[in-house]
Amino acid sequence: MSEQHGRTRSTRELFVRFIPYFRPYLPILVVDLFCAGMTTLCELVLPVIVRYVTNLAQYHLSELTVSVIARMGILYFVLRVIDTAGTYFMANVGHVMGAKMETDMRRELFAHLQKLSFRYYANAKVGQLMARITSDLFDVTEFAHHCPEEFFIAGVKIAVSFAILLQVNIPLTLITFAVLPVMLACCYKFNRRMRETFKEARWQVGEINAQVEDSLLGIRVVKSFAQEETEQQKFDEGNRRWLEIKKRNYFWMGGFNATTRGFDGLMNLVVLVCGSLFLLNGVIVAGDFVAYLLYVQTLLTSIRRIVEFMEQFQRGMTGIDRFLEIMDEKPDITDAPDAIDCQDVRGEIDFDHVSFSYEDDAGEVLANINLHVKAGENIAIVGPSGGGKTTLSNLIPRFYDVSSGSVRLDGVDVRNIRLHSLRSHIGVVQQDNYLFSGTVLHNIEYGRPGASREEIIEAARLAGADGFISELPNGYDTFIGERGVKLSGGQKQRISIARVFLKDPPVLILDEATSALDNESERLVQQSLDKLAHGRTVFTIAHRLTTIRGADKILVLTSDGIAEQGSHEELIAKGGIYKELYSMYSDLR
Repeated sequence: MSEQHGRTRSTRELFVRFIPYFRPYLPILVVDLFCAGMTTLCELVLPVIVRYVTNLAQYHLSELTVSVIARMGILYFVLRVIDTAGTYFMANVGHVMGAKMETDMRRELFAHLQKLSFRYYANAKVGQLMARITSDLFDVTEFAHHCPEEFFIAGVKIAVSFAILLQVNIPLTLITFAVLPVMLACCYKFNRRMRETFKEARWQVGEINAQVEDSLLGIRVVKSFAQEETEQQKFDEGNRRWLEIKKRNYFWMGGFNATTRGFDGLMNLVVLVCGSLFLLNGVIVAGDFVAYLLYVQTLLTSIRRIVEFMEQFQRGMTGIDRFLEIMDEKPDITDAPDAIDCQDVRGEIDFDHVSFSYEDDAGEVLANINLHVKAGENIAIVGPSGGGKTTLSNLIPRFYDVSSGSVRLDGVDVRNIRLHSLRSHIGVVQQDNYLFSGTVLHNIEYGRPGASREEIIEAARLAGADGFISELPNGYDTFIGERGVKLSGGQKQRISIARVFLKDPPVLILDEATSALDNESERLVQQSLDKLAHGRTVFTIAHRLTTIRGADKILVLTSDGIAEQGSHEELIAKGGIYKELYSMYSDLR
């Protein structure tokens, strides 16, 4: 098994981790198992009735009256009514219990995914996560319902059949049941192989999902470069790998089914040959032999049900295993036990001997950064790519934690502030702000859920977005498509700015918010950003240096740290890195 699939947990560990999800539905589970037990007992009574009637007919015919036959018929009818009611409960309420458990697990999984930090998502594929939160958990529903039932029913049938058959004939029973341990040992080996291939298949489905998502979200790039054939080849390769895994899966599944079928026939052969010999020698009577055959068939039917259930069982166990893989991921950005809420935030930011490095990177991205930013000050950060500009700003809302040193907001280490409180006081406008599939109104409202329509429209007006929004087919109720595909880059950016206006945070981070726009869109968006920045502490990361000339302080950030800082005029007069960058930008324009 490849390391990328994670370790395969033992069946015992999976059961121990999964059992707590039954706790809220324990009364339903108890009734469900009671119904399973009743339906099983109803099924096991038939051979007893047949044995009783057969022996009466053969040895005590005078006692086999219409009254006896009627009582046996009524008894069996009542049992079938009980069986029907129990079956309905299991098929209806039992399945609903499984669906509720799936809902609980999906809710818990989604909530956990919300807690995981950027580090996790830097290495995760959305297609893989989608597979785990949908199809994997769907199989858990069937598992949660059928697993207790099937094993309980099988256990009852085997135990009761064994007890009754011992009363019929001890030697024949021991010979027959001696086959079971050998069969179970063989099944165990096949089951382990099946679990491994099921998990590999699930992983590969996630890879296919990720590839399809990547290709479809980038369909404009695919078509503009005429790379449809390349994407098809990538898809075909993933599809082929899935087929190879499924072939191995069905190889082991075929072996499992063939083995159980073979032992099934072996048990029938043992009963037929040994039972006939015992019957020939008068060890057992005809009624007992008929009852014995019926009980063995009941036992074998139960074993066949378990065999048929094993594929579903393995799918369920694999789904639980993959669910736990994510649930066992520990968020590396969490609230401290004594974390506090922000109160009356002014927006004073301090970087005190801050260093930072990514876990998968040998070198430091930031080294010994010291910076004091006054409340309401406008700070611009420039420098070559890879100098740590975005990383520096990401440390303020704790998208990442510092490796050493501290970042403080109004004198309080951000690690001692509750994440929700900290981030609710910081607004971020990025180069590519994500717009959700929905209406313009809902996308702006995301800045402050529950805001009134009037407040949303006012935020759009401040962002310079009200004009073009009003011209849309349905105004603020216009559906903008997935990722805002129906809007231009400038329009999407102004909606994202309106979202931050509505949030009204005291600290603002502008991460190359205009670098992907044309000149006209940049001018309009820059006007909106200037309004948004007024009265707030602002960090502006920019490649277009003309947009930050009015900043109170400009930082030139390189791989060696803050190389220069000062106003635009001071840095130009200094004739250092900033002047060189500004001259290069001016020449390019």
